Amino acid sequence: MSTFLGSVWWMLVALGVLVTFHEFGHFWVARRFGVKVLRFSIGFGRPLWTRVGKDGTEYVIAAIPLGGYVKMLDEREVDVAPAERAQAFNHKPVLQRMAIVAAGPAANLLLAIGLLWAMLVVGRPDYAPVVGKADGLAAAAGLHAGDRILSVDGRATPTWSEAELALAVAALDRQPVALGVKPEGGSDVQRTLPLQRLPAVFDETRAVAAIGLTPRHLLMPAIVGSVTEGSPAWGVLAEGDRITAIDASPVSSFEDIAPLVAALGARGGPGMIEVQRDGDRLALELTPARRTLPDGGSQWLLGIANAAPARPAPDAVLRLGPLAAIPASIQETGYQVRQLFGMIGRAFSGQVSVQNTVSGPLTIAQVANSYASMGLAWFLNFLALLSVSIAILNLLPIPVLDGGHLLYYLIELAIGRPLGDRAVAAGQYLGLALLAGLMGLAFYNDILRMVS
Repeated sequence: MSTFLGSVWWMLVALGVLVTFHEFGHFWVARRFGVKVLRFSIGFGRPLWTRVGKDGTEYVIAAIPLGGYVKMLDEREVDVAPAERAQAFNHKPVLQRMAIVAAGPAANLLLAIGLLWAMLVVGRPDYAPVVGKADGLAAAAGLHAGDRILSVDGRATPTWSEAELALAVAALDRQPVALGVKPEGGSDVQRTLPLQRLPAVFDETRAVAAIGLTPRHLLMPAIVGSVTEGSPAWGVLAEGDRITAIDASPVSSFEDIAPLVAALGARGGPGMIEVQRDGDRLALELTPARRTLPDGGSQWLLGIANAAPARPAPDAVLRLGPLAAIPASIQETGYQVRQLFGMIGRAFSGQVSVQNTVSGPLTIAQVANSYASMGLAWFLNFLALLSVSIAILNLLPIPVLDGGHLLYYLIELAIGRPLGDRAVAAGQYLGLALLAGLMGLAFYNDILRMVS
């Protein structure tokens, strides 16, 4: 399946599952309170499939799969026979109407808990939260290669994904953050990352790199991919050589080579480059050459490039038993809810760019395909996060969204009567305008990401 078709397919699967559960939440609670449901639609526009159930509800799958709705009997929309008025939504007490409206987001949150439970039971393959290289703020905090990050600001980080997310969020707040660390061969210690020293502007999508951390699994192996003709390494090193030491200093990754070559060049004279070649260990004599760079600077070079690295196999699994996964999935859902509300607050305050907080269907499709390609557990994880996002988005106090309706009903409780038709209509127009603007921003961000 091509990337495009895969993206479209997995987006349809994701939205189909999440929208169905959201609308089922409204439907189920409405039926419990005796409201007659006229239509249960997944998608908008022209019906592709229709069936009328024994309960009298018309079940529809429509052509545009970017949402759905539950149409209930309501005197504000259709003529209601006197015998059916008791089943009309608008005739129900305000607390029942609030429960029906809130049931959609609640269903998404319950679904997220279930999806995270399934993900934990299946087991999500990942990478160990081990530092491969520490520079900048990470080095200033005392982190070294081989350190295992046990926790970030009190949140346990059993895999690199948890550590990366927690560090990215902490970087946005630019406050010192405590790390639980287990050095290689040592006992647990506490480190403090001085995130208040981050630059005023940095790439929020690469916050961990801005901190100066490179995980072990992203280090490039010290394997020669090519040798530049006429360079010091020409005729000495060969494609496929694994460099193990430079001037008696061990090399564990390609990132180690540049500083060791610079030190060798500054010392002057030749040095010994130890390599593994076809099972043999060789010690080869080389003298770095100083070359001028395009920006006008200069650097000591051997004249080699790294081989294209193959992504290593996961070396950790996030997995719990069926019972232990229940509280863990509830806690994780709560954590994601808090993080999303926090991210919305940061966006409104200008602390983070809306470009990195608002995404549309194009990004959702790409991410859905990417997660699906990583396996069932990762796709379940993605569905859970998207389900939480849909719940929180729908709770925003914007008319036409569930949160807007809840706002109306809170006002009704406060003043003792429903809002007038003109006030409701004005709110609906305002809500549509805000929603159109939000969708426009989402599509703009999608296109900008694709272009960049």
